[in-house]
Amino acid sequence: MIVIVMGVVGAGKTTVGSMLAAELGWQFADADDFHPPANVEKIRNGVALTDADRAPWLDLIRKAIVGWSAAKTNVVLACSALKSSYREQLKVSSKVRFVYLKGSAPLIGERLHLRQGHFAGESILASQLADLEEPQSAIVADIRQTPSQIVDSIRKQLGLE
Repeated sequence: MIVIVMGVVGAGKTTVGSMLAAELGWQFADADDFHPPANVEKIRNGVALTDADRAPWLDLIRKAIVGWSAAKTNVVLACSALKSSYREQLKVSSKVRFVYLKGSAPLIGERLHLRQGHFAGESILASQLADLEEPQSAIVADIRQTPSQIVDSIRKQLGLE
């Protein structure tokens, strides 16, 4: 199974995803690691990525998902997957499941303000919220909960207790 933990910048994808993977004994991957340097630089400078910027990134992620699926490797992937078209591209089989980390703009903005050492900051939150198309068929987790509570909820909803 591939579980994609999705949401806007600052929602907690890496924190929740890595905790979930550790608890399950699965591999963890972060979609940020698939970005080309030009994308990272744009994000670092607060420039919103376009669909054209994201296309090669999504293609690399899709190829990784296909590989993991073929190898029957269980993976938790932290990935923004903001638009339904992106999620369609990443859903290579019924074994790919989405978990949406949902939270308010003020809460996420506060978290981003406190975050240090990551290339994506507060400056891209507005553009990500504008691009976000909330998923219709995903597990939804309220980010007001603690990461441990979120992971427990995800495990229950996936039937992986």
